[in-house]
Amino acid sequence: MVVPVFGPAWLQRQLTDLGVPARGAQLCIAFSGGLDSSALLHALAQLRSAKPARFALRALHIDHQLQSASAQWAAQARVVARQQRVPLEVITVRVDSRGRSVEAAARDARYAALTGALHAGEFLLTAQHLDDQFETVLLQLLRGAGVAGLAAMPARANLARGVLLRPLLPVSRAALRAYVEAQRLTWCEDDSNADPRFDRNFLRLQVLPSLLQRWPAAAQTVARSASLMAEAQELLTVTAERDWRTAVDGAALRVSALRALSPAARANLLRYWLRQRGLPLPDQARLRELAGPLLAARGDSQPHIRWPGAEVHRFDGRLHAFSGLMPAPTGSIDWSWLRRRTLIVPGAGILRLREDPHGTLDLSRLPRRLQLGFRGGGERLAGARGHHTLKEWLRTQRLAPWERTRLPLIHADGRLIAVADRWYSPALAATETSRRRARLEWIWSYEAPTVTAETL
Repeated sequence: MVVPVFGPAWLQRQLTDLGVPARGAQLCIAFSGGLDSSALLHALAQLRSAKPARFALRALHIDHQLQSASAQWAAQARVVARQQRVPLEVITVRVDSRGRSVEAAARDARYAALTGALHAGEFLLTAQHLDDQFETVLLQLLRGAGVAGLAAMPARANLARGVLLRPLLPVSRAALRAYVEAQRLTWCEDDSNADPRFDRNFLRLQVLPSLLQRWPAAAQTVARSASLMAEAQELLTVTAERDWRTAVDGAALRVSALRALSPAARANLLRYWLRQRGLPLPDQARLRELAGPLLAARGDSQPHIRWPGAEVHRFDGRLHAFSGLMPAPTGSIDWSWLRRRTLIVPGAGILRLREDPHGTLDLSRLPRRLQLGFRGGGERLAGARGHHTLKEWLRTQRLAPWERTRLPLIHADGRLIAVADRWYSPALAATETSRRRARLEWIWSYEAPTVTAETL
């Protein structure tokens, strides 16, 4: 693997290889102001100056507010971008590192901000290079990562409404330094990069120099291994997609289909499914529990497994995955449907009353003031053939346990007149003479927001 000499001409060929159109592309660079992104910004600006129709270019700077000098770095980034005639936006983020490393929390906050600022069809360019890839593979290896982790950073990946590109992955840090020094560029040095308390810094400062002294081409050979791992991951993904089509049931997976797979194929499918759901993967111990005891449990049991950022529940012969369940609502909510037809119930869902000429409710029979509550026990439904208990009725609905506690019960003057959009009192039924008809609509919404950015 030959390490290229970096410059605008090489960068143009790399962008073409990564699928950037020859004309009219929209490029956005994540510009920290450090050496690597300074080299990338300058080379891009040179390309745009030579052929302005080739692409539009803008920059984003993320201020993590982790160092006292962060505002100064943002100001310097503005100056450099102005010199290169590149419009720049500074985005300030808050890094919440509770329960995890500052490195991971800062990365999640950064990518969340970049994702939110990306335009439809835009290419986001970041400045990770060959040495960064070397460090990433070693860190993933030390963390016990599998094939996907050891494939490290891809040169191209989908990101929100756009595409993430890492065009500098074949270029060494030394080549980038040679370029910025030859162009007499200025850049910011982050003092935290010299702090060995951070894993990546410790690796870069105290481990890699010895490795490179013994094996000078280690960065290139490790990058080649990462490329081979990426090819292997593609094959695993193809296999998982095939198995997923057999096992999928809505957003869930059928337990019977999972049991029919070999242990390795089962684990591969579970990892694929969780990634598709945008959830962090469990550690190996929890994955074994998920692929083994959880699937082997009795059919009438309802086991679940939780890990940071995700949980999987088994119910009715299926696995259901969530980033987490919001606390179930309690108490009651007053609802005057004449004033607002849509009612948001935090931790449960959204209830709407829609006028519909084919609806089964007669609006003239619906009391003006309603109260929403939740199961307390002993509720009864009034039917044409007498009363029966809510508990008995729920057994016919095949609702999951986490849904039963969140199903809204609609009362009027202390009487139960409807259960979400699944049952209503016969006294409310529309007839041929009903002038105003309507229907209730209930949309589940109880999953907690995902707090960890997807691995890119």
